[in-house]
Amino acid sequence: MPPAGIPPSRALPLKESGLFKEVLHYYEDRQLKKGLKTADTILKKFPNHGETLCMKGLILTHMGRREEGLELVKQGIRYDLTSHICWHVFGLIQKGQKNYEEALKSYTQALKFDKDNINILRDAAHLQTQLRHYDALVETRHTLLRLRPQLRQNWIALAVAYTLIGNLTEAKHVLEQFERIVKNVPDYDVEMSEVLLYHVRILEDLGEDTEALALLDSSAKSRMIVDRVAIMEHRARILSKLGKPEAQEAWQGLLEQNPDCYDYYKGFLSNRGVDLDAITDENRAQALEIMNDFSEQFRRAAAPRRIALTVATGDKFKELFEPYLRSRLAKGIPSVFTDLKALYRDPSKRETIESVAHALLDSLTHAPDAPCPSSIDPTMYIWTLYFLAQHHSHLGRHDRALALLDTALTHTPTLPELYMFRGRVLKRAGDPYGAARWMDQARLLDLQDRFLNARCGKYRLRAGLIDEAGEVFGLFTKKDAPSPAQDLEDMQSLLYLTEEADAQLRIGNYAMALKKYVAIQKVFDDFEDDQFDFHGYSVRKFTINIYLNMLKWEDTLRSHPAYVHAAIGASRILVQLHDNPSLATKAASESHLSEAEKKAKKKAKKAEKKVQEESKKAGGNSTNEDKGLEATPPKDDDPDGMKLLQSSEPLERAAKLLKPLSSLAKDNIQAWIAIYDVAVRRNVLRTEKYLQALQALNQAHRLDADSPELHIRVVDFKRRWSSLSDSEKPSETVAKVVASSLPTLCPDEVSLEQFNAQYLQRYSARGDAVLAAAKASRLLGAPREEVEAAVFNALNADVVLDLETAVAIHAFLSEIQSSREDEFRAACKEKFPLSTLFAARSELLALRKSAVQKEAAEANEEKEEVVS
Repeated sequence: MPPAGIPPSRALPLKESGLFKEVLHYYEDRQLKKGLKTADTILKKFPNHGETLCMKGLILTHMGRREEGLELVKQGIRYDLTSHICWHVFGLIQKGQKNYEEALKSYTQALKFDKDNINILRDAAHLQTQLRHYDALVETRHTLLRLRPQLRQNWIALAVAYTLIGNLTEAKHVLEQFERIVKNVPDYDVEMSEVLLYHVRILEDLGEDTEALALLDSSAKSRMIVDRVAIMEHRARILSKLGKPEAQEAWQGLLEQNPDCYDYYKGFLSNRGVDLDAITDENRAQALEIMNDFSEQFRRAAAPRRIALTVATGDKFKELFEPYLRSRLAKGIPSVFTDLKALYRDPSKRETIESVAHALLDSLTHAPDAPCPSSIDPTMYIWTLYFLAQHHSHLGRHDRALALLDTALTHTPTLPELYMFRGRVLKRAGDPYGAARWMDQARLLDLQDRFLNARCGKYRLRAGLIDEAGEVFGLFTKKDAPSPAQDLEDMQSLLYLTEEADAQLRIGNYAMALKKYVAIQKVFDDFEDDQFDFHGYSVRKFTINIYLNMLKWEDTLRSHPAYVHAAIGASRILVQLHDNPSLATKAASESHLSEAEKKAKKKAKKAEKKVQEESKKAGGNSTNEDKGLEATPPKDDDPDGMKLLQSSEPLERAAKLLKPLSSLAKDNIQAWIAIYDVAVRRNVLRTEKYLQALQALNQAHRLDADSPELHIRVVDFKRRWSSLSDSEKPSETVAKVVASSLPTLCPDEVSLEQFNAQYLQRYSARGDAVLAAAKASRLLGAPREEVEAAVFNALNADVVLDLETAVAIHAFLSEIQSSREDEFRAACKEKFPLSTLFAARSELLALRKSAVQKEAAEANEEKEEVVS
């Protein structure tokens, strides 16, 4: 409340009251300079007028003086706690800062003092949708409809609110009432068309298929629905549900319109009682007959022939596959293998594919250095070699793949795909430097191809050539950007951010790796914020169906592989920081900025200085410029990521990153392992800590009970739990939960040493299990010599050791400072002859140089040619 002796805040004299209305008018017209001057005039006589202080703060915020404006708004609220204007202004500023929870609280306060304010109600509805407060949203939409029933969008908004809360019956009633009162709708009205399609969708979801079909047919006949494809799709689907004979004709019509749509074929087959995702021996022949008919009917469509390959088995598959492969190889389609890769899940089909492809190659083979005979199609020959190279590489036969690619390159040395795939084979074989070199050669064949340049940059990052990757990316990014990396981050390139984060992590630069992982998180935060404007736009423009699809997509946004990967990667770094805080201080003492990053930092400083000078020159001309309520992106004052790395509470930050994964990545075992690693270390209530850790173990056990990573965590959890004293243990309830669940993971009657030995005995032929048992032994305090001996069992002839596990074992030996590290490296060099991952440090420099063969002068000349 205002201090004693001062008139109530809103009790302004007539003259000042008029001036305050002018302030509101100037703000709405964005005449900020005039609005500020008028507000100052009022405040000279009434310095404690809360609403004027808030409006002045709002104007200052729009002019870019955000801190000063926010302070004035807070001061104005203190002087007038019962003004809806003050609370509305505060809500606007908080919304601009993307602090949606607090903004909604401010709007709620504003509505207490002006419950029928249309603007506040509408803004509150948008916030409630953004925060998924659907119960409150229904009430707000009801109020808006009561106040303005003549606005069509208020009716639709209420129906949408009921849909979001799951009350489809009420949504249907609102739409029916709305359609009764709407008069004189012209033909082909897009807005009404969307409403009617939305109504059909609601009826279909309610299971009222007869009513949905009647509404669809009547609306289509009267030209009320514009989208003809949507009509056909809804009609075919509803007729199938109703079991009507017209359904087959409806699906046929859709297929004639788009014969390459897989969903239409699934619908057609489903209507005939054939589930394409669960083919049985009883209906296989029927499905193949249908696909054969469509292949004859749509001769230029690939979909029916490809679906037939999925359905067919045995000799029938071979009969269908050979012409399919021949036709695609003859056309020179590079993506044939990608198209067929799903068939490799069936071993018999995989063998058939190999035999047919090799028979085809035998019929085309000729001396590679001799002219191609007239009887042989050179296009089919080269693409057959390419297909078989992909086939063998996919199956881990990298030597055979490289031999086929060498033959192809001798025949056609100008095809970029051959160079690219040779790089990919080397990458899979563990030679990132050779992979980068061959990808660079592919790029040189067409310097203006952005795809080739992007792939080259990606492979350089995988080889740890971060500066060299920046040079390639810089060929196509903005020339006035501080650096290619910054431009790609601004463009929200998830591929680049993920690859650079992983590259920085591989070279031990935890600060920059964490910075890039957090940048990925910020991209998803932006995706989430971007939906806000559509809450009003979609209802206003009646784009209802696509809006509902967008909300559903946003609800599962953080299930995206890029976010899951970044959250797990960042959490591992943060867990390491918690376990070993000296990592942050050690990183601070080392300069991790590359030459490109140092140049970018210097360039950014110059650009910032230039902007400041230009703003000073502009002077008074920019005072009326509206900079909006949304804060500009903060200046990057942490170019090397050190501040981020040294921030406090690493486990709390990791827990925040991983929180969405517990519901959106339930089938990702690595996510549950990461959640366990954080939960078991967090300094929270012991009840919460152990229950969350145990839940993560149970979920991981559900996905893969034999997982090596899970085995290590089970040993770790039981060791921690057993070491707790009675005073340290949580409540009796939690102890009972642990006592009932833990035996499923690790039997009570077996000691941890026995449990580990039994696991190793069961999976002694798996290299990853051998490593897991060794790590568990180390947790249990086994001597280093014993751990080393256990790890070296992975080199036994009867153990399946893949490249990834070998690299992990080498890293583990380095971590425990094993004296036998070089011995293991030498053994791996012999076991994986194509790999350079086990090269000695003295060899790495030469390998790095060989990855980029061009001289600097030549590179600059080519870069200038591309730019020109």
